[in-house]
Amino acid sequence: MSLDFVSDALACGRRFRLLNVIDDYSRECLACIVDTSLSGRRVVRELNVIAERRGLPCMVVSDNGTELTSHAVLAWCQDTGVEWHYIAPGRPQQNGFMELFNGRLRDECLNEYLFLSLAVARRIIEAWRADYNTVRPHGSLGGMAPADFTNRSRHGHEETEANLSAA
Repeated sequence: MSLDFVSDALACGRRFRLLNVIDDYSRECLACIVDTSLSGRRVVRELNVIAERRGLPCMVVSDNGTELTSHAVLAWCQDTGVEWHYIAPGRPQQNGFMELFNGRLRDECLNEYLFLSLAVARRIIEAWRADYNTVRPHGSLGGMAPADFTNRSRHGHEETEANLSAA
């Protein structure tokens, strides 16, 4: 799993941030959290929501932002046993999946809309995320959308477990 922050502004000039979370295996965007403030505690809260749906990741990759090196995040890693890998400062290419995703989000969504409110930004960004996950084919996934790839991988895993149980 990789995560990173992106910033943008509403039409009135008020800044907001996005916490983007990507499954590195399936390329699925697990979350685009939009808010004016995203603390380390909020990052942990969102990671717990994702973990309830998908299970804990083996590893999280991110930069060294203050929210991501906070006591709350470090305590979460210790409590859950999740390894957190911080990329080298000034080396965004070490988190390539995330940087590619952020570029697409910026080009295809953030630069295309003038957000009048935080609620409007959330709605538009969530619609873009749904399209990214369910419609858009990815070459690295054999032309499948991330959600289809995830479902196929889970189904294949269940079949393998059933075959092993029957043997």
